[in-house]
Parts: sequence; structure tokens; C-alpha cells
Amino acid sequence: MDSLEELASDIIDCRACPRLVAWREEIAANKRASFREWTYWGRPVPGFGDPNAGIVVVGLAPAAHGANRTGRIFTGDRSGDFLYASLHRMGLANQAESTHKSDGLMLSGVYVTTPVRCAPPQNKPTSAERDACRPFLVREFELLKQAKVFVALGAVGYGAIAQELGVKPRPKFAHGLEAAAGGGRTVLCSYHVSQQNTFTGRLTPQMLDAVFGRALEIAS
Repeated sequence: MDSLEELASDIIDCRACPRLVAWREEIAANKRASFREWTYWGRPVPGFGDPNAGIVVVGLAPAAHGANRTGRIFTGDRSGDFLYASLHRMGLANQAESTHKSDGLMLSGVYVTTPVRCAPPQNKPTSAERDACRPFLVREFELLKQAKVFVALGAVGYGAIAQELGVKPRPKFAHGLEAAAGGGRTVLCSYHVSQQNTFTGRLTPQMLDAVFGRALEIAS
């Protein structure tokens, strides 16, 4: 039978997209100066969290010097700092920090993933690259059998969730949007936790906490 462990192994071994393979490995070889002592992960990044999660968080893709460096999604960059701090405040994570794979972070009731598993140039995967990664997300959603609420971080995450869960009609993406999906599941939307949103105040900690608070209400 399929499992999240087998899925993770298949994701890590993937070399389906030449452009993404070249980029992730180039970044791993030509490190940012502040991380010159690191051995970069430089491979696709699997999802992370509670396999019995009622809430699934879906972002976009690993960050070049974040998850592509650390090997864990939303780990080692400002986006991850913002996300995991909120999960900690809401009782879904045992700590607010996410710095490396062995930092002791554990999630309870929530699982975090992305529709694209390799860091893309300029954070912009092509439609063909998204399609190549799609089977991984399909398997992941099937394996997360307790999931009731899917939180989309940004429009790309929303599109991926809506496609897989059958959101019809599909409302236009908006922060705070709540949409019904197939199988009695619910989609909630938030602006992405990227610095361009969090540094400008477009997305505040209170706004993200409210989304996860609503997710907890529905999941329970």
C-alpha cells in the first residue's frame, strides 16, 4: 500500500523537470554567503506534518535558500518564520521556530505541503512543471484521509486545491475566502506568507491567525 513515507521517497528522487533540476542544484552549489557553511539539500522537498491532520496547508514551492537549503518545507526563511509562528500561536505546532530539519519542530493536527516540489527560478514554475508535480499532490491528498480543511496560501495553492477537490463553481481567490469542496471538505484562502505580503502589512499575524482559527473550528 502507498504511504506518506513512500511518497516522500518518490518526491526526493524526482528529476522530471530539467529546468528545476538545474536551478535547485545551481543554488545548492552557489550558496548564499550567509549560508556558506551549510550543505544544501538541493533536491525536491516532500510535505511535512501530522499524517492524521484535519488541516492541510498548501503553499507554492520551496524557497531557493529556505527549503531547498534545509530540506523541510517552509523552513529556514522569513515565510516559514511567519507561518510556523502562527501555527504555534494556534496550538498546531510545538514551537514557533523552524530553522532546520533537526530543530525539534512537530506539528499536531496540521500538514504542510506544496504543489511544486523544487525551488523554481523567480518563484515562478511553468504550467508544465506544475503538471509534472501534480501526481504527487494527488497521492498526498488521498493519503491524508482525515483532512477536512485545506488552507491555500496564495492563488497558486488555491488553484491546486480547487482542481483536486472539485471546487465548482470556483470563486475568485481572496483572503478569507471560504469555499465548499467535494467530500464535505472546505477550502480556506489566505494571502501567501511571502515577505512581499508580510513586510508590507498586506498579511498580518492577526489575519493569518484568524484563518487558522476558522480552520480549527471547521476541523473540529
